[in-house]
Amino acid sequence: MPIDPGVALAAPPTVEEIGWDASDVLLYHLALGAGADPVDPAELRYATESGSVVVPTFAVVAPMLRATQPPRVAYPGVEVDLRKILHGSQRVELHNPIPRDGKAAVRTRVADLYDKGSAAVVVVDTEATGIDGVPLWTSSMRMFARGEGGFGGHRGPAGPPDPPQRAPDHTIVTPTLPQQALWYRLLGDRNPLHADPAVAETAGFPRPILHGLCTYGIACRAIVDAVLDGRVERVRAIEARFAGVVYPGETLRTSVWREDGRLLFASTVDERDNAPALAGGELTVDEGQPA
Repeated sequence: MPIDPGVALAAPPTVEEIGWDASDVLLYHLALGAGADPVDPAELRYATESGSVVVPTFAVVAPMLRATQPPRVAYPGVEVDLRKILHGSQRVELHNPIPRDGKAAVRTRVADLYDKGSAAVVVVDTEATGIDGVPLWTSSMRMFARGEGGFGGHRGPAGPPDPPQRAPDHTIVTPTLPQQALWYRLLGDRNPLHADPAVAETAGFPRPILHGLCTYGIACRAIVDAVLDGRVERVRAIEARFAGVVYPGETLRTSVWREDGRLLFASTVDERDNAPALAGGELTVDEGQPA
């Protein structure tokens, strides 16, 4: 059985040491589209050594840097073919700012399993702690494993909230680049769905699609710049559900609502009649620095 809940939920975390440097962070920012205006100081602080900022969603790529093989969905008690997997949602919680150069101990475990009947949801949590013992981030990834449900587990909680039924307080338009997926894959996600036209066609897409986590990072940076005055240190957590695909070169439109001290958001694609890309987005800020 590809999923054994008893084994998966009882297994101790796997622990590994990871490291990154400023070049890794700069590549990540460039892969999100930073530097579009190469003489704008606000862009150059992401794209050159003149800045020290790190987009908080860098946490999702830090553990996979320099990987050269397609990712595997393999944990104790869980072994699922990558072709059955859909990335459902992603959450990153920041405990302290991420440094541009750093090392961390990363603890990864299957935190929960949800039984949706026709599919299973695998929740994988990763905690990163700096070598000085300072907690850095916790990320939580939900993956839908098609055809792996029916094991008798609970269905799980509701997802992130939907946005209010009113006009957004902010609308941010962000073009993506035709080669953006080719840049992003250099950060460690070598899934051929994002680079090989034949693989994309087999999966039912007319061409390779942008990584969902790239869209997630683009939205995070857009909100930080447009709503939080570029102050990444104000971000305490960001969560979103992957609601649809983005093709490299399309334009993202991110709508943001201020609601009870939170920033709710959703991203759509202009070229396809506002087709959904990210839904149920929520960004929380430092309580001492309201949005």
